[in-house]
Amino acid sequence: MITPFPFAMAYLLDLVLGDPRRMPHPVEAIGWATNRCEGLVRRHISNLRLGGVLLWLVIVSATFTAAYLVQAAAYLIHGTVGTIVVILGAWTTLATRSLYDHGRAVVIEVEGGDLPAARRKLSMIVGRDTRGLSREEILQAVVETVAENLSDGVIAPLCYLLLGGFPLALTYKAINTLDSMVGHRTERYREIGWFAARADDTANWVPARLAGVLIVAASCVIGRSVRGSWRIMQRDGNNHLSPNSGIPEAAMAGALGIRLGGTHHYFGEPVEKPTIGDRNKVADTRDVTAALRIMLCSSVGAAVVALAMLMVVKHG
Repeated sequence: MITPFPFAMAYLLDLVLGDPRRMPHPVEAIGWATNRCEGLVRRHISNLRLGGVLLWLVIVSATFTAAYLVQAAAYLIHGTVGTIVVILGAWTTLATRSLYDHGRAVVIEVEGGDLPAARRKLSMIVGRDTRGLSREEILQAVVETVAENLSDGVIAPLCYLLLGGFPLALTYKAINTLDSMVGHRTERYREIGWFAARADDTANWVPARLAGVLIVAASCVIGRSVRGSWRIMQRDGNNHLSPNSGIPEAAMAGALGIRLGGTHHYFGEPVEKPTIGDRNKVADTRDVTAALRIMLCSSVGAAVVALAMLMVVKHG
């Protein structure tokens, strides 16, 4: 378990600075290793379902081992060095500021009427094909990814930092990265990515539901519909191909009074998703701004609760 000081410092670094851009990012290394290992699996293992399991085991075990050894070595050098390494490592697992900045960048382009630029910037934060998306579809996509990534990029890493410190939080990032790279329901990835997708579903089950509750609470703080958020989360939380993503998306859709879901394209193939929420109005940039504010409130609330728990454990 991480201690209160490095936890608080890592969270503040993420909130103020966003992703560290002038230091090596572990997730980039995880992505590189996943690409290399996927190629080896495809060349040497005919049973891609089995190969997908081996791919997952290699990447996840290597990530945990590397993080644990780096942390242990840093503390052997000096306690201060160990604390610095934990702060920097934990910082790389969080994504509150970068999620806000990316979402806001898309909103700015839409407000300026530059939809091609908005689609390009949207493509940096979603896995779907963004070419040809309408103004409303772009804004809906931002709301969906803000809600989903509140769970995947903020609440889940905070939970795993709380439970197992930097090594466990980075291991979660490896699980999530594997899902984002190979856990697709397309012909190319259906076999090799099935295990990565199921493992990610398991790792995110609790964080997704915490995110949904936090969205409901944050809706009250920013003056959006608390009743609508709770009602749609209860009604439509399972209207998703993922057992988890629908929970925060439904809570966000209900808070904003818009509809999410529908047909999206991934790697040129259409994927039909159930609809979430009521179409009370057409999504506009104010709704996306509200979604970003809800995400920030939820993130800060989760961090405060986690920090309080760590302090109770330390002084209990």
